[in-house]
Amino acid sequence: MTAHRSMIRRAAAVAAAATAAVVLAACGGGDDSPAGHDGHDRSASPSASAATQQGEHNAADVSFAQGMIPHHRQAVEMAGLTETRAASAEVEKLAEEIKKAQDPEIKTLSGWLTSWGEEVPEEGDGGEHAGHSMAGMMTPEEMDKLEKSSGKAFDTAFLEMMVKHHQGAVGMARTEQSEGVYQPAKDMAGTIIASQSAEITRMNKLLGKS
Repeated sequence: MTAHRSMIRRAAAVAAAATAAVVLAACGGGDDSPAGHDGHDRSASPSASAATQQGEHNAADVSFAQGMIPHHRQAVEMAGLTETRAASAEVEKLAEEIKKAQDPEIKTLSGWLTSWGEEVPEEGDGGEHAGHSMAGMMTPEEMDKLEKSSGKAFDTAFLEMMVKHHQGAVGMARTEQSEGVYQPAKDMAGTIIASQSAEITRMNKLLGKS
């Protein structure tokens, strides 16, 4: 009798364990299971993560780099004129900051193009080959006017032209952020938007426009 009851208890324990296993298996089929949780999250990101790991880029990234190089070069050239022409210490300080920020970016952009097997714009190249209208770029006539001015007249011309120049760069950077896929380029675009927008505000204050 005692042996019989013991067998029944063991059978009941085995059945209970089996039932628990089934319940646990059923619970595990939710979001935390490999088929549930991982099946959702991992399937959405492989192409993006692979692109980042492999340094993939698209036409927008190439266009951004090929357009921003001559754009930055002209800004650096304009900033260089302040050394012998500016009357305001604030204008000279701003120009120095522009050169300090944009010179390294030119080198970085050139490095990307080289690594992608794309053409790096030559000095004096206005970037037309990149398909850009080059928003904000100064015309040869405007650059000539700037070079021939000095003192307060130079300061005013420099600030007005650089505001326009920065606005063009910000527009190009916004296009890269929305259409590009190369993350370092998108990050640089974000930096350009933030820094040059702040400089636009600063220049407008120096012009007495805000």
